[in-house]
Amino acid sequence: MIRHQRAPHQRGNGAASLEVAAQGLARLHQAAPLRVLFPTPDPGQPLEAVLVNVAGGLAGGDALEARIALREGAKALVTTPAAEKIYRSLGEDSRIGVRIEVAEGAVLEYLPQEAILFDSARLRRRMDAQVAPGGTLLAAESVVLGRIARGETWKSGALHDSWRLHQGGRLLWADALALDAARRDTPFGLDGADSLGMILLLAEGAARHRDLARELTQGAASLVRPGLLLLRFLGTAGGVRGAMATAIVEMRSAALGRPRSLPRLWTC
Repeated sequence: MIRHQRAPHQRGNGAASLEVAAQGLARLHQAAPLRVLFPTPDPGQPLEAVLVNVAGGLAGGDALEARIALREGAKALVTTPAAEKIYRSLGEDSRIGVRIEVAEGAVLEYLPQEAILFDSARLRRRMDAQVAPGGTLLAAESVVLGRIARGETWKSGALHDSWRLHQGGRLLWADALALDAARRDTPFGLDGADSLGMILLLAEGAARHRDLARELTQGAASLVRPGLLLLRFLGTAGGVRGAMATAIVEMRSAALGRPRSLPRLWTC
C-alpha cells in the first residue's frame, strides 16, 4: 500500500533591517515578502520608510521580523501602505516582531496602520524598543477583530500582543495582552468592542502633553513613568481609527513640531 504524505504548507518568513543616520539612510537589508520603500517626504517631514508585505497578508505560520535603528541625531518616520491582513489559521500563529533602537538625540515615529484579524486568525505580535536617554519615540499600534465592512466577526482565534520598552539599558515599561476570541465580549474582555489601539510617546517633556492626551482619548491617557505617555483606544473599528488618526496628528505637532498631518499613506 502506498501512503501519500500531505505536503507541508509553504510559509512566508519576511525580514527587514533598516539603519538611519543623521545624514540619511545608512544600511538596508530585506528578505521577501517584506520590502522597504522610500517615498519622497512631504515638506517638513523626516525620511520616510514604508514596510510593505508583498504577499498581501499573513497566514498561520507566516512571520515578519523588522529591525529599525536610528543612530545619533537621526530622524525617521516608519509606516505601512495599508492595514495588515491576518488570514484564517489552520492552527499555527501568524507572527510579527519589531525591534526598535533609538540613539541619543534621534527621533523615530513608528506609525503602522492597523492589523485586521479575519475570523479564525491567530496573531502573536511583539515589540521590543531600546531608547537611549535623550532619544524620542512616538509609536502606535492597533488591531481590528474581524472584517467589519464585510459583516464578518472574529468568532474564533487568538491575539497575543506584547511590548517591552527599555531606556538606558533598564526595563522602563512592559505590557501584554492575551485574548481568546471566545471571551472577547465578556465584561472583563473587550465588552463588545471590535477594535483597540495604543499610542506611546517617550520623550523629554512628555508630561507637558498629558492634558492634550487626555482630551484626545476622553481620559484614557496616563503618564505612567516620567517622560512616558500612553494613550489607549477601544471601540468600533471606524471610531478607533478616526480617534487615533486625530491623536497622531495632534501629538506629532505638539511633541515633535511636525506639520499637522498624517503620514501620506494613511490618507491614500
